[in-house]
Amino acid sequence: MKQKNFESQLKKDYSVKKLCKVLSVSETGYYKWKRNRNRPKAWQVLLQKIYEILDEHPENHNYGIDRILLALNQRGEYPSRSTVIRAMKKGNLLHESHRSPDGLTKKDKKALQPENIVNRDFTAKEANVKWLTDITQTPCKDGKLYIAPVMDCFGGEIISLAMDSNMKKELCIKAAKEAYMLRKPKSGFLFHSDAGSQYTSWKYKMELGKMHAVQSMSDVGKCYDNCRMESFFATLKKEKLYQLDTTKMTMEEVKTEVWRFVQYYNRTRICTFNEGGYPPVVYREKVAAGEIKAAA
Repeated sequence: MKQKNFESQLKKDYSVKKLCKVLSVSETGYYKWKRNRNRPKAWQVLLQKIYEILDEHPENHNYGIDRILLALNQRGEYPSRSTVIRAMKKGNLLHESHRSPDGLTKKDKKALQPENIVNRDFTAKEANVKWLTDITQTPCKDGKLYIAPVMDCFGGEIISLAMDSNMKKELCIKAAKEAYMLRKPKSGFLFHSDAGSQYTSWKYKMELGKMHAVQSMSDVGKCYDNCRMESFFATLKKEKLYQLDTTKMTMEEVKTEVWRFVQYYNRTRICTFNEGGYPPVVYREKVAAGEIKAAA
């Protein structure tokens, strides 16, 4: 109220032209400021749109800069990366990434190890020609929960997921068989893992033989040789498991959370690896429908 009274008094005593001259401000600049002073700034408008994206799904609050940028693009907004960073910084939405490989499986030195055919090429031009698998773990109230997913390199979809209180070969076989029954890939598809004893076991190799799969294998402890699978584990832990106190939860409770996150990961979460940022299932379906082309 005092501000308005002061402005009214100034207008009575002095003209705008005279005031601008005294303050060394152009009249055009003054009127432009007056028109825009109550309008939200561009970064505020953008931040509001970012908040809307984050509020669409509880897990979206884990989105970083690149996924926010892709989500905005999908809505017809094309701000620069620096503009998104500025808006997210203003909204205290930037957070650090903490990722580290597991190195969980142990090598069987006596086992015959297949060649690393994948050789760090985690791309695929079509579905069900190149799969990845590995094991990770998380502590629970009633012991450790071991998680063994199978990922399709085409789009990064988690095809199957086996979980148990141990990391024996049967866990890996279960994940592999479930993926095969769901997809029925053609003979000769690649199935990549590290050289953990589970994957070099005779029983596991026999199951892959029945599937007509070609086994590709990297050495144990070389996380970059299976980095796309490791990246999924890091995402699962950073965006879900590390946000829960799993040591106070039973294995069954944690399993439920993992299943829910995988559904979100496959169908909703922005995937920076895919064209347009489409989630794995959406990407696969759009390519199959001819709506988009698969990455070369």
